[in-house]
Amino acid sequence: MSVSAVNSTPAVSATSRSASQASSSAPASFDALVASLKGTSSASAQANGSASTDEGEDRFLKLLVAQMNNQDPLSPMDNAQVTSQLAQINTVKGIDKLNATVQKLLEQSQGGAADAASLVGRRVLVEGDQMPVQDGVAAKAGFQLASPADSVRIEVLDAKGKVVDSSVRNTVPAGLNVLEWNGAQKGTRLPAGDYSLRISASNGKTPVTATPLTAATVNAVVPGSAGNTLNVGALGSRTMADIRGYL
Repeated sequence: MSVSAVNSTPAVSATSRSASQASSSAPASFDALVASLKGTSSASAQANGSASTDEGEDRFLKLLVAQMNNQDPLSPMDNAQVTSQLAQINTVKGIDKLNATVQKLLEQSQGGAADAASLVGRRVLVEGDQMPVQDGVAAKAGFQLASPADSVRIEVLDAKGKVVDSSVRNTVPAGLNVLEWNGAQKGTRLPAGDYSLRISASNGKTPVTATPLTAATVNAVVPGSAGNTLNVGALGSRTMADIRGYL
C-alpha cells in the first residue's frame, strides 16, 4: 500500500472676465469637454455592450453642462462641486459594471451543468470508507487530514470487519492524500469483494481528524434548483462540493 501526495480631470478654474466674455466662451469650452467625455463613455459602453449606460451618461452630462453654462459667471461653481458631480456618474458606472458582473456569474452558474457534464465517466473521491476490490486491479482510495500528522495508520478491513492489511505512514501533510491497495495480505492475493478503509492519525499525542475517501465513477449529472448533483452509482447522489479529489 502506498500514499502519494495529489487613471484628472483638468482643474476647472474661474477667471475674472466680464459676463459677456464668459457667456460667449464657456459653451464652446464645455461642449468640447462633454464631447470628450461622451466619446470616452461611449467607447466604454460599446466595449461592455451597455447601451443603456451610455444613454444615462449622456443625459447626466447634458444636465451638468446646462447647469455650468447657465451659472453666474461672477460666482461660478468651484472645483469641488464640479468634481463631486463628475464623480457621481462614475459611481453609477461602477454600479452598472457590478450588475453586469453579477449577471455574468449567474449565467455561468446556470451553465454549470454543461461543465459538470464533463465529469461523466471520471473517477472522483468522495467521503466514505468503501474500497471494493476487483481481481487483478489495484484498489484506489484516499483520506483527508485536517492538519499535518507525524503518524497515520491505514487499515483495510474485510466484509466482516477484520483487519486484513495495515501500514503506517510518517510525516503526512494536511489535505488530500491518495493511496492504492494491491489487494494482498502478506503477499497473498485476497479474493475480490467489498473491503473498507479505516484511518487514524496523530501529531505527537494529539489526535488528528482523518476522513476516509472512497473512489467512485460519475455516471450522470442531474441539474436541479439547488445546483447539480452527481450520480455515483451505489454511493447515490453527491453534490459538486462533495468532491474531494479527482483520479
